[in-house]
Amino acid sequence: MTLIRDMCYPTPHELALAARALADEHPASARLRQIGASRAGEPLWLLSVGSTTATQTAPNVLVVAGAHANEPVGGATALALARHLIRVPAAGTAWHFLLCADPDGAALHRTPRPYSLLDYHRNFFRPPGPEQPEWAPSLLPPDRLPPETLALTRLIDELRPALQVSLHGTDLGGSWVQLTRDIPGLAEPFGKSAAELRIPVETSASDAAGWPSPGAGIFVMPAPGISPDGPFHPEDTRLSTWYHAHRHAGTTAIIEVPMWASDLVDDPAPHPDPRAALRILAGRLTADAARVAALREGAADGTDPAAAALLRAVDWTLALIPRIAAEWTGPGAPAEATAAYIGSIDAFGRRLSLRAAAMLLRVLRAQGQPAAPAVDRLVTGWCEEFADRFQARWVPVATQVEHQSRVVLAAYDRLVAAGR
Repeated sequence: MTLIRDMCYPTPHELALAARALADEHPASARLRQIGASRAGEPLWLLSVGSTTATQTAPNVLVVAGAHANEPVGGATALALARHLIRVPAAGTAWHFLLCADPDGAALHRTPRPYSLLDYHRNFFRPPGPEQPEWAPSLLPPDRLPPETLALTRLIDELRPALQVSLHGTDLGGSWVQLTRDIPGLAEPFGKSAAELRIPVETSASDAAGWPSPGAGIFVMPAPGISPDGPFHPEDTRLSTWYHAHRHAGTTAIIEVPMWASDLVDDPAPHPDPRAALRILAGRLTADAARVAALREGAADGTDPAAAALLRAVDWTLALIPRIAAEWTGPGAPAEATAAYIGSIDAFGRRLSLRAAAMLLRVLRAQGQPAAPAVDRLVTGWCEEFADRFQARWVPVATQVEHQSRVVLAAYDRLVAAGR
């Protein structure tokens, strides 16, 4: 499949309208239904194409978009894939697209087409872990799970998907894939697509630190009986909805694609002194977080729901940082690592403090707080430094969608070839 024009990131409402039009245009091969509602009462829409009337016997693929509010590419990819599969059906397979798993979060993060990292962060929002549909089960008891999570797990139990795909994106860096089980042969089409589209492969993604890697940019999550703990996942990854498909012998693939690309996360050269570099990065992260925390005191908690959501996310992000900095400087810090690994860690740390500051700025501005100009300068400076340090180059939305779509189809093809 090929997409030759650029596009904007669609909102949940735009996704629903486009999906409705697609189902009306192709009633024999597509249908749209509501499978739940968000905490704010927004509908959760599922678009199904292919063998939609034989879900009890046909193998199912479930594609989840919009699980993270600040990663809007998934909805565009879901629509592109649905259109492709109507034109070129996957024989005997039903494909199901959850168009936006967190419409409430998406309403707070508004990024139709950012023109710079600063533009992207002006209206940034990423909810705290317990409010993220996929992560909530790893942080909350069953009786406190949000309705978006319950709807998603019910859907997995209904469809029993052989393959679940979660569509994610990173602000700056490269592309990589996380798997709950290895999909043999996926590295080859993944790498080929990334090379053709000039998207770097994140060969040492910080999100997958210490995980097995059967091929460049492919990472397999911890198997049962192996501790999942690490500096980036205070949660137990295996309790997320990604692993819920395992109850039905399914496999989950999480496909990441960057908005801005950087070749620094694709550099296989050995780093001369990883531990020294990590100490420097930990010190900077700690200092940056302290600056944001001091400015956080200027925000009134108030009763505005949007401000309350933003401040919960600020506090959640700031609370993660001491543990991360301790991991970077502790005995488990690697004595040997690639330049790509240090680059990925560097980017991870920068985005944590930047995100907290950006969300805080939105609250301070709305409240007319005197600290707002200081936070504005901080966000502006950090965005410029981030882009300059990583020589960021924009990846057109159509290119992001093309790569993500190719990898979804490749994962399905390889899974079928492996007889799963």
